[in-house]
Amino acid sequence: MPGDETQPGAAQVPDEGEESVPFETADIYGAYPRLSDDQMARLEQQGRRRAVDAGDVLIREGEPCETFYVVLSGSVAIVEGYGTPDERLLRVHGPRRFIGELGLLNGQVAFYTAVVRDPGEVLSLSMDQLRDLVTRDSVLGDVVLRACLGRRALLVGQGAGFRIVGSRYSPDTRRLREFAARNRLPYRWIDLETDEEAEELLRRFGVGPEETPLVIWRDTTLLRNPSNAELARLMGLPSLPAGNHHGDLLIVGSGPAGLAAAVNAASEGLGTTVAEAMASGGQAATSSRIENLLGFPSGISGAELTERAVLQAQKFGARISVPAEAARLEPRDGHYAVGFADGSEITARTVVLATGARYRRLQVPGIERLEGTSVHYSATVYEAQQCRTDPVAVVGGGNSAGQAVLFLAGYAPQVYLLVRGPSLEAHMSRYLIDQVERHPRVSVLLHTEVTGALGDDVLEAVTVVDHGTGESRRLEVRALFVFTGAEPHTEWLSGTLALDARGFVLTGAEAQAGSVPELWQSQGRDCLTLETSLPGVFAAGDVRSGSVKRVASAVGEGAMSIHFVHRYLGHTAAPGGSDSSPQTRRKESAWLA
Repeated sequence: MPGDETQPGAAQVPDEGEESVPFETADIYGAYPRLSDDQMARLEQQGRRRAVDAGDVLIREGEPCETFYVVLSGSVAIVEGYGTPDERLLRVHGPRRFIGELGLLNGQVAFYTAVVRDPGEVLSLSMDQLRDLVTRDSVLGDVVLRACLGRRALLVGQGAGFRIVGSRYSPDTRRLREFAARNRLPYRWIDLETDEEAEELLRRFGVGPEETPLVIWRDTTLLRNPSNAELARLMGLPSLPAGNHHGDLLIVGSGPAGLAAAVNAASEGLGTTVAEAMASGGQAATSSRIENLLGFPSGISGAELTERAVLQAQKFGARISVPAEAARLEPRDGHYAVGFADGSEITARTVVLATGARYRRLQVPGIERLEGTSVHYSATVYEAQQCRTDPVAVVGGGNSAGQAVLFLAGYAPQVYLLVRGPSLEAHMSRYLIDQVERHPRVSVLLHTEVTGALGDDVLEAVTVVDHGTGESRRLEVRALFVFTGAEPHTEWLSGTLALDARGFVLTGAEAQAGSVPELWQSQGRDCLTLETSLPGVFAAGDVRSGSVKRVASAVGEGAMSIHFVHRYLGHTAAPGGSDSSPQTRRKESAWLA
């Protein structure tokens, strides 16, 4: 095959009783499991055998994944850029392995082509057949899910997928890279300033540097500085329902609180839509490891937690749309209408607000022009990869700052943690403090505040002051990561709901106190615990005034909000005949129902 290559460690010695083929990719972190005799027998009861010849294409790059394939004999190659001069072999799978990754489960397009390498036979199942099977075989479902999550992580790490061509100094390049990274889309960034491939691509497509950033997909599709929504549609991310959709529940935001609400609502039969402005998972999705969440003794990355929660919500029929930025909320005929920035609208009987909060921008001289290039408000893999040779600084004293420090210390030679207070104990968990203080690449500077950022196109240094001694100094760092307090995403709710002085949503007794007395008298009841100043509109997680800013707390509030949604719906009869009863509605399964 053109472009054929082997990877280090690709040859695999089969276990006793297992079949293998030459150049088969080794099983990495459980991403390429070989199915057992019992699992193969169950699949063969549902699937259809099919003879295949060398060169037959099973899955084509850029097209939706709609069939689950298992190799019975022969081998299948996973190839990027199939049939182009840039063709690259990624994997080879032999007998008893299945083909597919995360896109298979969530309806995205394929980021690779699966082509038969050695003739043989495959087993094919529709996704409905697979769902039916794993309903009765949870072990097989776990094997498939774990492998698909691992394969997506490996694709992202390999730089497979589409390409973003743009300058490191361009805010739009930063926007597209952040959107791709936050949504865990495989892509490769080609730096306009330093990558020789950039000039060749510009010539090939006949565009100039001023037209960047570009998104190039399969050498056949070119988008000039696309919006996040345009990129999302190209990659198969789900959009908002067409028309003025009506349902039982609209959840605005898909962080831990929103996803927990979606899982609980959809599993109980409520018609549930989730609208997310940027990417599922919220701030939690950017965490490299969450170690204090119940049920994960060895910790779990925010990205994996998010993917599992998204698939779980989709499993029960929740529809999650990205990107969909809410712009207004208004009561309408016993329902609530939420309008979005793109002009679309969704109407629902109830609403759960779970838009979370974002880290407060650091207000110091010189920092604004560097935001989006070397001043960051999250610490994900693509930011960390730019810090392999230079020292960096992290501002903040909470758990998010601690997690970011430990993550970045795996890339950067030196990480400074700048904390205004006298110790880490006030806001950081003990387990993180111990790791931070022991790490050889981490220096903790207490009583320290950033006073300025130096550099024109990229950060060169920050100036800091030690409030204990009054001494000012210059720290030579090339990136600054800021985790200093939180601001809620509630600008669009001002004047509609009761908010506290900081903009967080009031709920329960505080919300009722901020409402006109006649409102709750007409309801014949008091405001429910997570209910806002509008009956039937609830708030959960970081956006709620008085909430505990922890993943576990957000998950708990999201789940609890659905209890109150049911109480509200039981108290309020559905007007008209357009809304079917939650108890009788058929669940729609997007994955493992």
